[in-house]
Amino acid sequence: MDISKLADQLAFLMEADRLKNLYRQTYTSTDDLPPMPEGSSVSEPYPRRENDAEHSFSLALFTAVLAEYSNEPIDVLKTIKTVLIHDIVEIDAGDTYCYDSAGNSTKAEREKAAADRLFALLPSEQEKEFRGLWEDFEAGETPEAKFAAAMDKIQPLLLNLHRNGLSWKEHGIRFGQVEKRAAGISGGSEVLYSHIFKKLLEARDSGILPD
Repeated sequence: MDISKLADQLAFLMEADRLKNLYRQTYTSTDDLPPMPEGSSVSEPYPRRENDAEHSFSLALFTAVLAEYSNEPIDVLKTIKTVLIHDIVEIDAGDTYCYDSAGNSTKAEREKAAADRLFALLPSEQEKEFRGLWEDFEAGETPEAKFAAAMDKIQPLLLNLHRNGLSWKEHGIRFGQVEKRAAGISGGSEVLYSHIFKKLLEARDSGILPD
């Protein structure tokens, strides 16, 4: 077995671990605390925002569970790989809130520079594969990329709905903004979009998401 590339692979994995320290705007679904060892303390206040690693894990699980609802047949493993690395560029570029117009105007440039550095840590063959998956996700043209993008939109929407719009309320987000973003789900799954849109209408009618 050739392990000459192992050092590079481990370096990439340790760099990717930094995703655990990048917090998003979306809150976790509950404030439940796991059992803690005697004498330990919890410094993270609740409610708390999810981090990028948690988000990526959730998208992988969403993909595995919901793949049957894709508009087109997908390679599930490829899609899972895609969602696991889709936000890795945020290690350098930072998390850009989807409703931040100014931040999104420079997002592509920042993330390309991050991709250049981060994927280059890998051995050449894996660099090509992982960079290709990330570029495929950004282009959004293949069935896998479309479904991955749908998962990337559904997961935070469900968390916000579960939290009675906590993050939306903090940022003054309104129904029209969320509706516009949610429309992108249909490119990956019309079935899931239809379900989510009904949930958004319920949120609007109940006052969780102002019109």
